[in-house]
Amino acid sequence: MQRQQQLTQWLHSQVPNESFTITPASADASFRRYFRATFSDDRTLIVMDAPPQHEDCRPFLHVAKLFEDAGTHVPHVHAQDLEQGFLLLSDLGNTTYLQALNAATAKELYGAATDALINIQLASRDNELPPYDEALLLREMRLFPEWYIGKHLGVTLSDAQHAKLETVFARIIANNLAQPKVYVHRDYHSRNLMVTEPNPGIIDFQDAVYGPITYDLASLFKDAYIRWEEAEIIDWLIRYWEKARKVGLPVAEDFSMFYRDYEWMAVQRHLKVLGIFARLYHRDGKQGYLKDLPLVMAYLRAACVRYIDLKPLLNLLDELEPHRVQTGYTF
Repeated sequence: MQRQQQLTQWLHSQVPNESFTITPASADASFRRYFRATFSDDRTLIVMDAPPQHEDCRPFLHVAKLFEDAGTHVPHVHAQDLEQGFLLLSDLGNTTYLQALNAATAKELYGAATDALINIQLASRDNELPPYDEALLLREMRLFPEWYIGKHLGVTLSDAQHAKLETVFARIIANNLAQPKVYVHRDYHSRNLMVTEPNPGIIDFQDAVYGPITYDLASLFKDAYIRWEEAEIIDWLIRYWEKARKVGLPVAEDFSMFYRDYEWMAVQRHLKVLGIFARLYHRDGKQGYLKDLPLVMAYLRAACVRYIDLKPLLNLLDELEPHRVQTGYTF
C-alpha cells in the first residue's frame, strides 16, 4: 500500500494540474507491476512500478530507445525516476495478440509482427546489448534438469542420463552460436505483442540480447500459449524469410537450412521454458503456467523426432515420462 502511495505522489508531481484515477493494468513474472492512469479527458498513461531493490529500469530504457529508433511501436517513456523505480509510459491498450489471434486475423497480425521484427533486426549493432553467449544459453537450458526434471518430476538423473543431456546441450549450443546475430527480444510472443495502431505494440523487452536470428521467430511461432498447424507456421516463416532476404538480413539462403536453425533454436527455448514454468509453480506458487507445459513438451518432442542428433534427448524424455511414448509426438 505504501508503494502505491509513493507511485501516486510521484505521478502527481509529473502532472501537477491534472486529476486522474489509477487502476492495475498488469503484472509479469518478475517484481514489476503496471498501473493505468486515466485522466479526466479519458487519456491514459501507464506507470511502471519496478522496485529498485529487485528491478533495474536501465535495460528497459536502453532497449526501448533502440527499438523505438528502429521504427517499432514500443511504449514511449514520458518520465522516469530510477531512484524510486517509476516510469511513465504511453499506453498500448488492453488487447494482446493472444486475445485477437484467430484463423481470420492470423495472417495480418503475424505479418505485422514479422515486419516489426525485421525492423529490429535491421537496426542491430554489436556491443549495444548483452551477448546471447554459450554461458547464457547453457544456463537457461539447465533450468530444465533442475526445475522440470528435479522438482516437477521428482527425478534425480543418473550419471549416464546427465552425460546424455550435456551431449545434446553441446550440440544445440553449437547450432545456436553458428547462426547470424541480431537484436533478440527474447520473449516475442502473443502475450507481449499488443493490438495497436500501428501493429504490433511491443512490450516486455527489457531482457533483450544480441544473438541468433531465429530466436524471436521460435518464440513467435512455437508459442507456449497458442497452437497452430505446422503447415500454417511454415507458410508464415517462408513469408518472413523472403522479406528478410529481400532487405539483406543474413538468413540462410536455403529455406530448409533456415528452418533447421529455427527448429534447433526452438529446442533451446523449450528446454528453458519447461524449466521456467516449473519454477514459477514450485518456487513462486504460480499455478497458471502448468496448463501450458504439455504444448511446450509437444513442440520439444516433435523436433527431437525429426533430427537424429536430438535422439538422445528424445530417449531421455521417454525414460522420464514413459506414458507419453504410447501417445506419440504429434500435437
